[in-house]
Order: sequence, then structure tokens, then C-alpha cells
Amino acid sequence: MGKGKHAKGFSMAQTSTVAVLGAGALGAAMARRLGDTGHEVRLWNRTEERARAVADDAAGVTAVGAVGDAVTGASVVLTVLRDGDAVAEVMSDAFDRLDRGAVWVQASTVGPRSAGALAGLARDHGVAYLDAPVSGSTAPARQGKLVWLAAGTDDALERARSVLDDLGSSVLHVGTGTEGSAVKLAVNAWMAASTVAMSDVLALCDALGVDHATFVRVLEAGPLAMPYELQKVGLMDNATYAPGFAVQLALKDIDLAAAAAAPSPLLRVVRDRLEATVEAGHDNDDLAAVDYLRNPPPSTT
Repeated sequence: MGKGKHAKGFSMAQTSTVAVLGAGALGAAMARRLGDTGHEVRLWNRTEERARAVADDAAGVTAVGAVGDAVTGASVVLTVLRDGDAVAEVMSDAFDRLDRGAVWVQASTVGPRSAGALAGLARDHGVAYLDAPVSGSTAPARQGKLVWLAAGTDDALERARSVLDDLGSSVLHVGTGTEGSAVKLAVNAWMAASTVAMSDVLALCDALGVDHATFVRVLEAGPLAMPYELQKVGLMDNATYAPGFAVQLALKDIDLAAAAAAPSPLLRVVRDRLEATVEAGHDNDDLAAVDYLRNPPPSTT
């Protein structure tokens, strides 16, 4: 069970009850952040031990064994699960226990097709719904620096605003349908392609005898700097791939994008690289692991 306390400086008048369904890396980080910012958080996971491990050392977070118990009385329900089928299955057990005024914030990356089906479920059950994946992973979630890509009504967005603001530095209202999920696929395709490109350019630097620190310094001096990828240089050079954003999730998102639109030659190459990285055993490692062939981790034998 959670410790039932709140971060210093937050009064009970500022709290709300939030259900977080999914205690993976992102869901756990969101739950911790919401607890730190004064919310009462009920964290559910299919494997209850995983939720309990988070709650045991997180302020304001309680692990709950049943989905229905997690959502009862919650003003905001956050789903942070692997795919659309998982979200639909979990929410089917939750609808009858949702409060009338609750807002369902669907933050899983499921693609626009599944997002539309989930929005239909919400309409069928009279539940306010936001299609709201995020740009950012575990570290931004803990720091409250996620970027929300929210689609839905103004009313639903306003009712969920305090929770979204405590988790994010920006809340972008991108549409009223499934535009959030569509934008998320484009963002993740860009992220994966740029990470593969960084690995390949580091290999070019090696061939040309260009020091990586010099390369980074030149990028930082002009308009070509991309902070996310500059951070990857250190991870790649040190072969430290602790997630972060796991390779298998990037591969899943590229496949979701391919289901919506035929992939370009570039994105086909990116997919091949992600698939090879997964097959090499780096499925749960950070996306920086696409660099494993250029700079394999040191042997532990």
C-alpha cells in the first residue's frame, strides 16, 4: 500500500482522486508524479505486485487489486497500457464503476484506428473521453515535463486539466477526434528515425576520425541541435541502454503507422533496424540500443 502522505506544500483542497491503469515504466512514473503533486492515486496493474512495488515507496499512491475499485470515485482515469486491445479489455471491467463526472484520459499509444474504437466505447457508456497520448517518457513524466497531444471536447479537457498540467509542461489541444493518436505516431516515427540516423552518423564520425564531442559541440552551436538525440550520444558511446523508451515499443509504433499509411523507404529501413535490434535481445532496452552493432556493450565474461 502507498504511504498515504503528500509532498510538502500541497493542501488537501488541491487534491483529486486519479486512477492510473497500468504500472509499466510510464504509468508508474505518472503515478509517482501525481502523488508528489498532491493527488490521491490508485494504481492498478494486471500483475498486482508491480503496482504494489511502486506504491510502497511513493507518496499518495495506493496499489489496488481490482480495476473497479481503482476507478470508483476517481475524477480522472488514465489508461497507460500496451495496446488498444488491452485498453478495451481493462475498461470493459471499469465502465460500470466510473463516476458520472469522470474523464477517461486514454494515454496509451494505440494508433488512430484503435483510438476511434475506444472513443466509441466511451460514447456507448456515456463517458467523457480524451484521446491523449504524450510526447516524452519516464524522466519527463517524473519531472512534470510531458507534452500532451490531446484530442476531445473542450469540456473534457478542462475537467482533466489539473491532472494534465501536473504531469506536463504543455497541453496541446490538437483536435476533437483521434488526432492525438495520429500525431503521436508521427512523433514516434520521427524519434525512431532520428535515433537510427544518430547511430549511423556516429559511425561516419568514427570513419572520418571526428571526435564525438566535437560533433556534438558543432550541433549545439547552430540550429541543427536536437536535445533528445544529443542525449543519445552518451548512451550510445557508453553502451548503456536502460530505458527510456524501449525498442520493442518503437517497433510497435512503427507498425501502427504502417497500418495507417504505406511506409516510406526510410521508415522501412528504420523498421528493419528496430526489428534487428529486438532480435539481438535489446527489446526492452532504450532506443539508443539501435547502436549495438557500432558499439557493442563490454563483455561481462
